Amino acid sequence: MNFTLVTEKKSKIYAYDYDEYEEQNKNADTMVEDILADPEFPGLTELIIGNWGEAYTDDCQPIIDGIAAHKEQFSHIEKLFIGDMDYEECEVSWIMQGDYGSLWAAMPQLKELTIKGSSELALGEICHEGLEALTIICGGLPESVIKEIENAKLPNLKKLLLYIGTENYGFDGNADTIKSLLQNADFPKLEYLGITDSEIQDELAEAVLESKFMGRITTLDLSMGTLTDKGGALLLEKLPAWPNVKTLDVHYHYMSDKMVQKLEGLPIEVDASEACEPDEYDGELYMDAMLTE
Repeated sequence: MNFTLVTEKKSKIYAYDYDEYEEQNKNADTMVEDILADPEFPGLTELIIGNWGEAYTDDCQPIIDGIAAHKEQFSHIEKLFIGDMDYEECEVSWIMQGDYGSLWAAMPQLKELTIKGSSELALGEICHEGLEALTIICGGLPESVIKEIENAKLPNLKKLLLYIGTENYGFDGNADTIKSLLQNADFPKLEYLGITDSEIQDELAEAVLESKFMGRITTLDLSMGTLTDKGGALLLEKLPAWPNVKTLDVHYHYMSDKMVQKLEGLPIEVDASEACEPDEYDGELYMDAMLTE
């Protein structure tokens, strides 16, 4: 098994390479067994699971189920990342995920959960007293998953970072989907709100700026999408009303240099790097979110 150990953080990445998958029959079914056999595992607080074989054909459900079945042996894990792999291993839209419904009760000590990939992803009935950060990285987040987050009971959630993505890669909602999420979700301790990587970023920026969370958060992340001067103007108009917001992340955008300068003039920390230019074809302008393949 390939792994990277970061001792300072007590973090370790577990992943199989091609030869292990093909020649040693290593896959999602054997991953938990191999993790538990590692003598370094009991000393970890962060568990990162990378490629479990052919992640584009085999889902990670055996890993999720295995963690839940051996919950006592995973009781020291406070941070969990399932799906940490680059495009050479598996394109993000191809990563076969699973149903996390059993994980909430099995890991009451969990503080951070990061999921990469949204194919076959389900979160189930989310109820967790201790979770402080939830991040989903994908090319398109299904409306069904967004609705599960909307109904979640996460009283101590401090960070929510969602890659909304595009219709071609799984996002089947619209701006009203995000408005509903922000209107109905109950995260009283939220400090970091990230609604990112969308091809309708201006519309989502408007939804976020009208939400109840603007009076609570300290970091607003609208990065990696198709934010234009329209969305930038909304930020210039609305943000001064929320002095609690100390950081604005809009990196990877389609705003003009003039708009970027205005945003950088706000009395907060602003990341407006990675300016993009639209592509033109047959008289039409096209803009892409960052993580769309």
